[in-house]
Amino acid sequence: MLQKLSKKFLFGWLGFSENVTEPLPAKCVIALAPHTSNWDFIIGKLYSSAIGESNLFLMKKEWFFWPLGILMRRLGGIPVYRNKKMNITDSVAEQAKQADIFRICVTPEGTRKANADWKKGFYYIALKANIPILLYGLDFKTKTIVCTKKVIPNGDIENQLQEIKDYFQDFTGKHPEQFVL
Repeated sequence: MLQKLSKKFLFGWLGFSENVTEPLPAKCVIALAPHTSNWDFIIGKLYSSAIGESNLFLMKKEWFFWPLGILMRRLGGIPVYRNKKMNITDSVAEQAKQADIFRICVTPEGTRKANADWKKGFYYIALKANIPILLYGLDFKTKTIVCTKKVIPNGDIENQLQEIKDYFQDFTGKHPEQFVL
């Protein structure tokens, strides 16, 4: 029922379509960009529900206040304390290693504001857990959800991060002026 309603809402009422050619493996990091609006979260959760899958997600701790925090955790949220050294990449990678099914969505920019200095945590989670990174673009100009590429982390972070940024360069966020590479 929820899957059917999510499909109707996302693909019908909101008018989105999908161009997804990469199969969703049992374990992966989903890099979602550009991240320029809170709508990205809503569209992402609707899409997950519409395809009958679920995933965890990282989000700044400020969203985990009572009572909203209860809902965020139920939806798969993991709070990120950006001002503390918590080795979140190590703990999330360990979760991935232990799980039979593990998918986590991360926005590499780490913020909705313009930021050319992308966070590297998503890459390190995938590298440490030995899982692929699926690149999901959310294009508001064409109202399309796109995933046509995956990256297998090999430790050459600078070159692979540039490859990832190159993939996302043609996507238009809800607020395009806030997306820089």
